[in-house]
Amino acid sequence: MDLITNARSLRKNQTDIEKLLWQYLRNRHLLGHKFRRQFAIEPYIVDFVCLELKLIVELDGGQHAEQIEYDQYRTQQLQQRGFKVLRFWNNEVLQNTTGVLEVIRMAILNILD
Repeated sequence: MDLITNARSLRKNQTDIEKLLWQYLRNRHLLGHKFRRQFAIEPYIVDFVCLELKLIVELDGGQHAEQIEYDQYRTQQLQQRGFKVLRFWNNEVLQNTTGVLEVIRMAILNILD
């Protein structure tokens, strides 16, 4: 499956946590900035990205505990391309949605400064 087809499939089959966060990021709800979900940035697909700010938000479920080195490598690769990457555990989003949104909001404000 190619990257674009895979991204489309991931958009159609979002996790509950992705759906929850997407409700706050979609339609320029967060400080008027457009986020995209399950977006292909070769060779990766990121959970959420604001291309204008080069800000990526990644959600990590339980499987990520077993692939920490890969996630760190992936983050480094995206940072080398000029992206700021924020990572949150799924339970963090579920239990502290307001706090997660505040971290994203502060990152946006810091980028704009």
